[in-house]
Amino acid sequence: MIPFLDLKKINLRHEEAILDCVHKVLNSGWYILGEEVKTFEAEFADYCGTKFALGVANGLDALELIMRSYNIGPGDEVIVPSNTYIASILSISANGATPVLVEPNLLTYNLDPDKIEESITPNTKAILVVHLYGQVCNMGPIKNIAEKYNLKIIEDCAQAHGAVYADRKVGDLGDAAAFSFYPGKNLGALGDAGAITTNDENLYKDLHALRNYGSQKKYENLFKGYNSRLDEFQAPILSMKLKYLDQDNEYRRKIATYYLNSINNEHIVLPSVEEGPLSHVWHVFVVRTSLRSHFIDYMTDNGIQTMIHYPIPPHKQKAYKEWNDLVFPISEKIHSEILSLPISPVMDMDDVKRIVEVVNEYRPN
Repeated sequence: MIPFLDLKKINLRHEEAILDCVHKVLNSGWYILGEEVKTFEAEFADYCGTKFALGVANGLDALELIMRSYNIGPGDEVIVPSNTYIASILSISANGATPVLVEPNLLTYNLDPDKIEESITPNTKAILVVHLYGQVCNMGPIKNIAEKYNLKIIEDCAQAHGAVYADRKVGDLGDAAAFSFYPGKNLGALGDAGAITTNDENLYKDLHALRNYGSQKKYENLFKGYNSRLDEFQAPILSMKLKYLDQDNEYRRKIATYYLNSINNEHIVLPSVEEGPLSHVWHVFVVRTSLRSHFIDYMTDNGIQTMIHYPIPPHKQKAYKEWNDLVFPISEKIHSEILSLPISPVMDMDDVKRIVEVVNEYRPN
């Protein structure tokens, strides 16, 4: 079986370096918000091209903390793609604000700039852009809209570490950005971890306190804060793996390019790559077919594991039952048809070629 993602193989490439990181922290005797976290924050900010980076416990916390720091709460609205992973939406509702779902572009799966303005009201405070599947959003028109209506741009970069728009990396394309380092991400920890990037010094100072019980000085609490801190053991592992991120992303691009150029089957819709100053990192390679269940069975029978990202659109989740009667036809079509082919920095190109052969030979009964 060709696995969808071999995390063990990805991390065993760095086994010796990972063990060195663990021993270094263990021997330091300092396990919470120590020098390793500070070092990673500086390195990640430099990588993203921002003035500041702040390590937190996970990607959802990163989004929630940004919303909180911008005082986005009850009575406020935040525009968000209707086909995103539910974490993007949870971060808005967790702060008491209202998520306003906007349909994506059917070809790119990212927020459609042409549909944003019709959803803006006097209560709109921000646009949450999601660089879904590792494909960076077309930020030019989105920035123009944000400037026109004086809105914050918050980036959800959970799937797009290292992606580039107009020579600037994600994380540096808005007012603040959230990253997840969940193990399966392009830059993955060995557990949950996350970060926030920004060029806003005041925001950074507030976030610095908010993530640590609202405290900048021990036992003095400025805010009703959170306990959301990047683990001292994860930080040096992320620093080490950060050195290989661009190399890994380039290999993902090689696989994606081969898929795009070689898959030729009328029953399979390939992702569309927009023209422009965009450089994607292909966290997942998503295709569509109206025959999804049959195609998944066919791939499994041929020894290829696939995944669905994601089967249920947010507005049809029980968690948001107040939305269950809403209709978002583009999102519903996407969620009913998508599936992801294997892609990772440790895949053998012979396996990639095998996948293409199997996909091209697919014929429904």
